[in-house]
Amino acid sequence: MAQVLEFKLPDLGEGLTEAEIVRWLVQVGDVVAVDQPVVEVETAKAMVEVPCPYGGVVTARFGEEGTELPVGAPLITVAVGAPAADVAEAGAGAGGSGNVLVGYGTSEAPARRRRVRSARPEPAATVTVDGTAPTLSAPPAAPAAPAAPAEAPGPVPVISPLVRRLARENGLDLRELTGSGPEGLILRSDVENALKAAVPRAEAAQAPPQPAPQPSGPAALTGGRRVPLKGVRGAVADKLSRSRREIPDATCWVDADATELMRARTAMNAAGGPKISLLALLARICTAALARFPELNSTVDQAAREVVQFDQVHLGFAAQTERGLVVPVVRDAHARDAEGLTAEFARLTEAGRQGRLTPADLTGGTFTLNNYGVFGVDGSTPIINHPEAAMLGVGRIVPKPWVHEGELAVRQVVQLSLTFDHRVCDGGTAGGFLRHVADCVEQPAVLLRTL
Repeated sequence: MAQVLEFKLPDLGEGLTEAEIVRWLVQVGDVVAVDQPVVEVETAKAMVEVPCPYGGVVTARFGEEGTELPVGAPLITVAVGAPAADVAEAGAGAGGSGNVLVGYGTSEAPARRRRVRSARPEPAATVTVDGTAPTLSAPPAAPAAPAAPAEAPGPVPVISPLVRRLARENGLDLRELTGSGPEGLILRSDVENALKAAVPRAEAAQAPPQPAPQPSGPAALTGGRRVPLKGVRGAVADKLSRSRREIPDATCWVDADATELMRARTAMNAAGGPKISLLALLARICTAALARFPELNSTVDQAAREVVQFDQVHLGFAAQTERGLVVPVVRDAHARDAEGLTAEFARLTEAGRQGRLTPADLTGGTFTLNNYGVFGVDGSTPIINHPEAAMLGVGRIVPKPWVHEGELAVRQVVQLSLTFDHRVCDGGTAGGFLRHVADCVEQPAVLLRTL
């Protein structure tokens, strides 16, 4: 008897509840090996290739490209022990590798497989992968009558329990729906569309006929389009809204003479070796300032009513990509020199452009550096990257009139702005941090005191 292993969409990172199918990497009938990527999905944080922890023959796929699936929903089913000549050579087994993504994996030894002798396999038991070791559920001796219309058996493959529950809670009979999934499978979107269609019908049956409203304002305009807030754009919208809703932020700013900082960078790069980026020097200044003012390298635990100060600086930096704004995180930035920071910024920026940042690359930051000067603007009031406590914004560096050593001169001037959570500190601390950053920009030798 063949075994059918049901592989569910795993937890791909902290706080993620769903993912959109971007591209299927396997077809029904394909032989897959253990840990072979089977689908590329886009979460609110990154594009991820999802490997399957089982080997065998793909018997079903759940969801078309462009469909959003919740975490825990079935992705594919794999027949282990099915009559495919090269399943064994592909590394197939009833057990998994245990080294796939966050939130799922297997730990038990592979189960023994039986070869199928007939052309048509016997009814298969189903194993589900839901973040724990797989368990085999034996097929029932005889089919049971449905307990309620919403629980009626659906088409093969089996309807997701999440879809069944949604239909049951809203009194929807699944037997009346036509599924849009593989082999007529009823998807979550099918149930949601049916529920949306039922609401206008119910309201129309109860309400008296009304004259058709005449469009006015923006609705009367033609040629517009609606852009869904989903994926990276949706995640950014949710996070910024939450930041403004929960964090009582304040902003202070100062102009600084960056002439000496630019000269120092020129001298470093003229000395040979890897080129040092300006962002790396600004990051080095940030970590030095945070060592003096650790209140800003923190977060607020609202449940405990405590401010949590971090020992390490995991520095996020804003990067604009074709997929939208992302904030990769440089781990242990306080322990890296300018050369190491330059290399890590370059690696993460390139990964962001290619859409290959992992959830781990985009989470866990403790402080964010936002160099919006690359867009040709002088100043901004950054929105804090929740749940952090502060963000330093850096404008463009441009020649401006400046009083230097008592005389008017043309100097390279930059505007620095600090947005901070007023719960973690008062203006004196925030001003002290920003002033120290400005001093290091104007006189890079000040950094020597902290090295």
